[in-house]
Amino acid sequence: MSADQMSIGDMLAATVPMARTLNLEFLETSPEQAVVSLPDQGEYHNHVGGPHAGAMFTLGESASGAIVLAAFGDQLSRAVPLAVRAEIAYKKLAMGAVTATAKLGRPAAEVVAELDAGQRPEFPVTIEIRRADGAVTSEMQVVWTLRPNSKD
Repeated sequence: MSADQMSIGDMLAATVPMARTLNLEFLETSPEQAVVSLPDQGEYHNHVGGPHAGAMFTLGESASGAIVLAAFGDQLSRAVPLAVRAEIAYKKLAMGAVTATAKLGRPAAEVVAELDAGQRPEFPVTIEIRRADGAVTSEMQVVWTLRPNSKD
């Protein structure tokens, strides 16, 4: 893992208290993909002994934030990335550690071109959350925007 990849995980852990609270592990952060793991921790279990739905949502949203920072970190001086909406579908019972893999739903260059044109672009990030055996337990989509900084 490169220093740039570590800095994204470190930055998220430092600026997003919930990511730090859940002890999320940022395994890969690149403009192509972000992979984040939620360790198996009893204090974040649900009534059936697996990761709580809220912890899994935070895992997926954090993975989406990591790829947004990796893809658009060079735009932070002129725009703020914000989640606009999110949806999650719980497919199978999650037990043990789970890992979220996030991917951009639009080319980054297309999003930046809209920002360059004075627009407030929106773009989806898709996330799959898997158990250690590879089974997909959840599918998620977070729609993000790059809100241009005001000149006021």
